[in-house]
Amino acid sequence: MTDQTAVQARRREIAVEHLLFRLIEYVEASQPGLLDRLEESLDHLGDPAHDDTKDDEAVRTIARKMIAGARRDMA
Repeated sequence: MTDQTAVQARRREIAVEHLLFRLIEYVEASQPGLLDRLEESLDHLGDPAHDDTKDDEAVRTIARKMIAGARRDMA
């Protein structure tokens, strides 16, 4: 990955994460239970890599932190 490609990927990740958080907050406010449902689904979440970088638990940990952050922001 070139430096510019990495920069673009980072920017996309930041933008997507922001939009996703706002969407989650909006839906959770109008239909409570979304965060619980997302948390219950984490056992099915995994890393799609097919090399030594594959780490399903690391992906789940990131998702748990995102859910916890959304809960904090809404409190």
